[in-house]
Amino acid sequence: MPPDSSAPSASSGEGPSRWRRPLLAVGGGLVVLLTGAALLSRGAGDGAEPARAAASKDGSQGTLSRGGGGGGSGGGSQEGAEADAAPRRFESGTCWRDLERFNEQVTLGTFREWAAPLLASRDGVVRAYLKERLTELIGNDAGRAQEVLGWARDAQGKEFQVFLSALRDSEAVQQPQVAAKLLASGLDATLEPGRRAGMLSALDTQKRLEPAALDTLANFAKDPGSGEAGWAATRSLARVMKKDFAQSGNAAPYLDKLLTIGTDSPDENIRYLAQSMPMHAAPVLDAASTERYSRILTSEGNEDGRDAAAHNLSLSQDKAKVLELFAQTFPREPSVCVRWALFRFSARVAGQEALPVMAKMAASDPRFQPQYRVFEQLYASGVLDFMRVWNSLPDQDPFGCMDKHD
Repeated sequence: MPPDSSAPSASSGEGPSRWRRPLLAVGGGLVVLLTGAALLSRGAGDGAEPARAAASKDGSQGTLSRGGGGGGSGGGSQEGAEADAAPRRFESGTCWRDLERFNEQVTLGTFREWAAPLLASRDGVVRAYLKERLTELIGNDAGRAQEVLGWARDAQGKEFQVFLSALRDSEAVQQPQVAAKLLASGLDATLEPGRRAGMLSALDTQKRLEPAALDTLANFAKDPGSGEAGWAATRSLARVMKKDFAQSGNAAPYLDKLLTIGTDSPDENIRYLAQSMPMHAAPVLDAASTERYSRILTSEGNEDGRDAAAHNLSLSQDKAKVLELFAQTFPREPSVCVRWALFRFSARVAGQEALPVMAKMAASDPRFQPQYRVFEQLYASGVLDFMRVWNSLPDQDPFGCMDKHD
């Protein structure tokens, strides 16, 4: 049976969310917070044996005083005043009296039952402690991790969040069989979309993804019915790309799949996520990726996607081709925000050598003439590095576009 808990009952669980301080730190924080509550209620309830002993002693002394002769009343008043002036003692009782026993004796087999009343609590400190303790119980054991993943298939609300967060923080999540089980669960059509999205989001913990997993995620994300879970799959793929690219220097397998999603998905939000996420890793585009982003720049219906394409193309190996593409695209581009991307990223592509192209852009759209003069003056002053030029601009958002993009 679970240990008794004085944690208040919470309202019924909500659906899974869409979307390690050390144990001693969390447990210590919990004790401090809860003992503080006990101090405030000192003398009330059944959690303070020292208080009851003190009360019994005071009662006996009161009886003796009343049984004594004259002056007894004055003695009682003096003792009462001294008691009031004495400092309060810190008491070790807590609102959750079985914390120590839970911490020392709970096992994976008893965790879910023992923690159930506390998982229903609205106290974030309690949930953080339980998540950390569960992470420790999982450790690097793939079997335990898969058991907790099984719990997450039917857990609700905060319970689901604690189970999945503990699994994400465990060492075992890097075990191939655990990652495979996460992927399979995220693709399980019998589960509701939010739960599937949470499981696919947990895949962003991986240090790399194997080709088969990349194929599976990309095919799922571009499926018309993938919805919220497809968005989560795309984001996880991109986040793992950033980590793997930082370690290996090779983003090509991931970029290929993201461009497939960014071209083929009928969902505009998923498509834009796939088109824009490479900006956070900033890989240099090879010829094939340059061509694919060029098609997005000229054919994507969503202006945010075209803006992301201009950003990524500015890191292409073929600078001459990209600069020419920007020059040809600018007059036909209806969005002033995408035009601003084409204009400023021309400077990123070719530096000072882009000024003739930028001058033609400003001639075709007079709104860009003040911006052209600023770039021209900065290059004339000897500022050549693009980031220094960018940071020297008096207004980086002259058309009110930056609220939509990083």
